[in-house]
Amino acid sequence: METVAANGGREAARTSYGKRDGQQAGVGVGCGQCFQMPLHYPRYSREDYEAMPEWQLDRLLSEYGLPATGTIQQKRAYAMGAFLWGSGNH
Repeated sequence: METVAANGGREAARTSYGKRDGQQAGVGVGCGQCFQMPLHYPRYSREDYEAMPEWQLDRLLSEYGLPATGTIQQKRAYAMGAFLWGSGNH
């Protein structure tokens, strides 16, 4: 561990990873654009995504920390590309 001497030594001690003592990665850090893994992976089919209203797409994407910008067609394509794998992507 090292003490940061910048600002006349007024900063708290930091670990070699740059986090303050007692601070975990992502906790208390304003990480509004970071990927977040919810408890469950979405289990929607291609048909579900194609019929999903925009508000639900926005919520789903934001739950995973993914951007919810663009037209509804762009959001659907992004969600399907991110969440449909294998046989569900036909």
